[in-house]
Amino acid sequence: MKENKKIPPATVKRLPLYLQCLDQLNKDAIGVSSKTLADLAKVNDAQVRRDLSYLGTLGTRGVGYDIQTLRNQIQLELGLVEGWSAVIVGVGNLGSALAHYGGFRDKGFGIVGLFDSDNKKINNQVAGLVVKPLSSLEEYCKKYNVAIGIIATPSRFAQDVADHLISCGVRSILNFAPVLLKNSPEVQIRSVDLSQELQILSYYLDRPVLKAVE
Repeated sequence: MKENKKIPPATVKRLPLYLQCLDQLNKDAIGVSSKTLADLAKVNDAQVRRDLSYLGTLGTRGVGYDIQTLRNQIQLELGLVEGWSAVIVGVGNLGSALAHYGGFRDKGFGIVGLFDSDNKKINNQVAGLVVKPLSSLEEYCKKYNVAIGIIATPSRFAQDVADHLISCGVRSILNFAPVLLKNSPEVQIRSVDLSQELQILSYYLDRPVLKAVE
């Protein structure tokens, strides 16, 4: 993603959500109102207008937003126009599922390499890619100008893998291992702990659902 300090992190977090909402609209639709986007994104319409105002003057009062223009601008801000290369380290059940997920390429991310330390997995084909040993990681990162590393290893290996990715020049890491990785200067690290997400859902099971506004 290109550096844009004027957009707050909470807004950046919602931009992919708005992009997803645009994909849910009728294919013949030309414009969309902030209220429609708000209903789909489950935020209030004032929040939508405030978030999208950071992208420039896109909306027209009483008319709304031109869908194609809005989609292009969000993609531009998220750095999805040129596309980014990514690798997955850890080709177990989760890593294999991520490799098969077609949504990455649809959103501008190409998986160019799969890596594992298990000799039984190396040289196997997964989602049209051959699993390579970790010793090949640096070569792939340089060859394909890899921007994003996806970690899908057991927790005990995750930090070493993150350090390896960083040493190979990767500056953005998406971590699915259930462990907190050490912060590193100039490296963006996002963690997705599925067990924690389930625990959060458990908290809300017996509670009324409230509309969250950041």
